[in-house]
Amino acid sequence: MVTDEDALVELLRRLKSHRYRFSCITPATHQRVLARGATRELTLADIFGWNRTFHLDQLDGDLQSLMRGAGALDEVEGNGGVSYRSGVRVASLANHLFVHSSYPTHSPNAVFFGPDTYRFVNFVTARLEEFAAARTVVDMGAGSGAAGITIAALMPSAGVTLVDVNPEAAAFARINARAASVTAEVIASREIPAGCDLVIANPPYMMDEGQRAYRDGGGLLGGEVALDWASQALRSLRPGGAMLLYAGAAVVGGTSPLLQALTKLCSSANASLSVTEIDPDVFGEELDKPRYADVERIAVFGLEIRPRQ
Repeated sequence: MVTDEDALVELLRRLKSHRYRFSCITPATHQRVLARGATRELTLADIFGWNRTFHLDQLDGDLQSLMRGAGALDEVEGNGGVSYRSGVRVASLANHLFVHSSYPTHSPNAVFFGPDTYRFVNFVTARLEEFAAARTVVDMGAGSGAAGITIAALMPSAGVTLVDVNPEAAAFARINARAASVTAEVIASREIPAGCDLVIANPPYMMDEGQRAYRDGGGLLGGEVALDWASQALRSLRPGGAMLLYAGAAVVGGTSPLLQALTKLCSSANASLSVTEIDPDVFGEELDKPRYADVERIAVFGLEIRPRQ
């Protein structure tokens, strides 16, 4: 839980001054790398990216003080005595740093940052020229706020709102926006605000037995949240507006129940729907679990939804 937002904002700024970089990967790959153990002198990326344990003499005193102030310096008891571990992680994306939950993200309120974050940001930023006139942009299910903050930096004239049901995500999003020196409204809510020109969204899409907010997409083989947000967007968009939806979808027998439901939704709402497959196969290890017994793959799609005039 974030205890001091100011301390974490300053921590991000200090790390940026140290030219910190770290690309977040899947939890499965992260686990494999950690299992190898540390084979070299620890770096800032080891401490704030890989979440390796460290001793106080391995970290700058100013950074230690900021971590203590934020409640993010966790003691770890071991055979070698007391060591420490960062209670947060920091990822780099483009020119910005983003603080989010530490590894592993088992908590129901964990805020995740990983490969989907990078793909989602690339998907929406590649389309921004089409929405240069947008006055209001909503990042629904914003998590760390990475996509909305990136847009706010690229489109400073637009009003950007970051929405997430998780208060912990809202706190991280506020911190990340401040550290990036962008203006963004942050709202803890399940609803898309009315009257927006562009909605971007990367909803959870797994069938997660832990029902973690960042991961569990509910029914429809994990597609229920994506369908709900698309329905909300159709009610909330201004005339001429659009939704850019980055959606993971289970595929069974060559078809996706989520894409079928979205097609039906858009048809009944007289809205256009365009679909591009971004990645045909993600999180393949999930197929070994009983709840995915009938699923042949999990794919990621980039969708554009536009209410017709």
